[in-house]
Amino acid sequence: MVTELLLWSSITLIVMAGCYNTSLFLLSRRRIRRSRPDRRERFYVFLLACLNEEKVLSESLERITALPARNFMALVIDDGSDDRTAEMARAADPALVRLHRRTLPNARRGKGAALNDGVRHLRESGLLAGHDPADVVVCVVDADGRLDPHVVQSVDPYFDDPRTGAVQVCVRMYNRHLGLLARMQDMEFVVYGDVFQSARRSLGSVGMGGNGQFMRLAALDTLDGDGPWSDSLTEDLDLGVRLIAKGWTNQHCTTAAVSQQAVLSLGRLVRQRSRWFQGHLQSARLVPLILRDVPTRAALDLLYHLSSPVLILLTSLLPLSFLVALGATVAASVRAGHPLFSPMWLLGPYLLSFTAAYAYGFVYAKRERALGLMRSVLLAHVFVFYGYIWFAAGWWGLWRMVTGQRGWLKTART
Repeated sequence: MVTELLLWSSITLIVMAGCYNTSLFLLSRRRIRRSRPDRRERFYVFLLACLNEEKVLSESLERITALPARNFMALVIDDGSDDRTAEMARAADPALVRLHRRTLPNARRGKGAALNDGVRHLRESGLLAGHDPADVVVCVVDADGRLDPHVVQSVDPYFDDPRTGAVQVCVRMYNRHLGLLARMQDMEFVVYGDVFQSARRSLGSVGMGGNGQFMRLAALDTLDGDGPWSDSLTEDLDLGVRLIAKGWTNQHCTTAAVSQQAVLSLGRLVRQRSRWFQGHLQSARLVPLILRDVPTRAALDLLYHLSSPVLILLTSLLPLSFLVALGATVAASVRAGHPLFSPMWLLGPYLLSFTAAYAYGFVYAKRERALGLMRSVLLAHVFVFYGYIWFAAGWWGLWRMVTGQRGWLKTART
């Protein structure tokens, strides 16, 4: 009885999630046209919060300084590194790259604290003198981030709308060719961007990512607290919600991307995702703000999004319940002396688990045309099993939350 209840509860959750995902997929196919009636000159500042990033920083700075744009600079925030991170920053173009060093005990308090200090430094140093905050766009780039050359030209039109507070670009993995695990991470970000983020443009609930997020400085200035970013392990999620609550519009740009390094070790990947999962649990504190200040349609989507950790933990019980039910059926078949199920018995679980793979494969094939549709659909079937890493990461993240562990769990670079 308990097994059946668990099985049907899990199936109900999957059907509900499937309906939600289908709705977002249909919304994401809508094309939003934009015009540029009045182009304004804006100043772009790229913030790179770095802790021991000597392996990847130089390449990222080379990409930024080579951007075919005017009026921009990069600020490297060295958050107490003990490697050659500062040296890499000083070796870059001094006309475009500045270095701000943080030292212990104030350093190494999380990415949000480093970014907040970077914005304070911009103001206090006079680097923004003469610029209207409404025309200053701050972009957060991870140390391994590689921006598309046309990223500024793609993002800039969104800020012609004075209501736009932030724009998130697509995220890709530049080493996606180095094995199946890297390919799965690339597919994960493509699906999230091209389906979920694109659909949320119509709902008013576009979220911010930790890499490739562009924000109007005037919008950041409206946020309460010691700085725009919180101390959450997913400070980007918090920032996006708080901007919406202040009445700003978040946008998603599908025509430009920032590429980052995929994690090539399964253990490191689960470690990274456990931090993200724990950050989502911490973001439950945003629920009162959403209920109070966010418009209904966006609020419903954001509340569903914030409930995803609970849904993941509950869904993690489905494979176990399915195996228990299958084992019980096999045992009963042995006792009866004949099979009590047919191959068609597996059709239901297949449809529940893999229907989305066809939509995900279609979306990914449009980004990776060299793979073709059939191969992309096959990879999307593997992607369903890849999603199981969230089960391990989820229980680990919950354990860290319960035991009061709040360490950063920084992802190692290669």
